[in-house]
Amino acid sequence: MTEAKDERRPAGELEASVMAALWAAGAPQTPGQVQLSLGADLARTTVTTILSRLYDKGVVERHRHGRGYAYLPVQDVQDAHGLTARRMHSELDRDSDRETVLARFVAQLSPDDERILRDLLESDER
Repeated sequence: MTEAKDERRPAGELEASVMAALWAAGAPQTPGQVQLSLGADLARTTVTTILSRLYDKGVVERHRHGRGYAYLPVQDVQDAHGLTARRMHSELDRDSDRETVLARFVAQLSPDDERILRDLLESDER
């Protein structure tokens, strides 16, 4: 039992792999198509579960395809950076005291990141 546990992937690695497959495809993909593109020893049911979880998180859309679904990334999550930004926003939404959460986030930024954030907030390109 410990062997199987030791072989588990880090949290989020499968989701990231599935998202990479969807981005690379550039078109809606069924769980079977995603499974083939991953080329890993994953069961189709595992891929379906991951896609369902991503759908529940609002990261992918799904459309009827036969008896199942075909999945594609939502518009604002078209790359890894968009996915990270969406996760950050979701975490912020979980706490009712947004000001404290943002203050603690900013307090932990490096001087370079703080400068980048300041520049972004002051720019007219938002």
